[in-house]
Amino acid sequence: MKTVILSFIYASMVLVNSDGDAVDELDRDDYKLSYLDELFINEAKLKLEMNILEEKVHKNPVNAKLDDNGEIIPEKPGKRLNRYKFRRYFMNYFYTGQRMKKELPVEKVFPRVDSELLAEIKEQKIGDYVTFFKPSNKERSHNIDLAAEAIDNHVVFPGETFSFNKVVGKRTKEKGYKRAPVIVRGELSEDIGGGICQVSSTLFNAVDLKGIEITERYSHSRRVPYVPSGRDATVSWYGPDFEFKNTYNQALLIRASSKNGRMQVSIYSSDAL
Repeated sequence: MKTVILSFIYASMVLVNSDGDAVDELDRDDYKLSYLDELFINEAKLKLEMNILEEKVHKNPVNAKLDDNGEIIPEKPGKRLNRYKFRRYFMNYFYTGQRMKKELPVEKVFPRVDSELLAEIKEQKIGDYVTFFKPSNKERSHNIDLAAEAIDNHVVFPGETFSFNKVVGKRTKEKGYKRAPVIVRGELSEDIGGGICQVSSTLFNAVDLKGIEITERYSHSRRVPYVPSGRDATVSWYGPDFEFKNTYNQALLIRASSKNGRMQVSIYSSDAL
């Protein structure tokens, strides 16, 4: 990735990368509040510029996670614009007009789940549930695979509430979800993402434990075949959600897999649970 640096050239501030190519240019006069006093900086415009720079350098951190063999894949820190340092550089340029050359200041953004935490909470399985489906229904199976992948390796911290809709996100064609059978007002129909209620229902049965508080759950309007009656958890992006709260004093790890017609969710935590 190319390094972006700041080059202050008289009345302008030029942003260039490590190859010397200009990526942006700021004019000192554009940031003066001339109608009030030229010694004042237009804070709104400076904030907008920092937002633009943030988009150029921002990189989300990547949480540590477990692979299919249970081995830890280390975390990767992200980065963002160091606004405090940038503002200090800019003010020096604005008030002195001196020619300078500075590296665009960035700072690390650490992931919420690192290897140390993952190693601690992956040791003890405290919940587990398995359901089955017909792999011959390729569209429905595909949707189950996507939703299972979305919740796999998710960590729920003490006191935190897990929302299925928030973690999985909106089910759309752009995300790869397909049309498959769903239950709407007691009738079978087809819609994008059909089948993912099997994932939320499997998750519900896996986390229905003493130290976990189910805060939101709704049953389908008709019985579903993959769990016992009354043990399902229907979800819809514009409707019901499945939520639970971790009331333990340790974090919880969700492992979810879908393969060959077998949907499994396991819940892990530390030995100190």
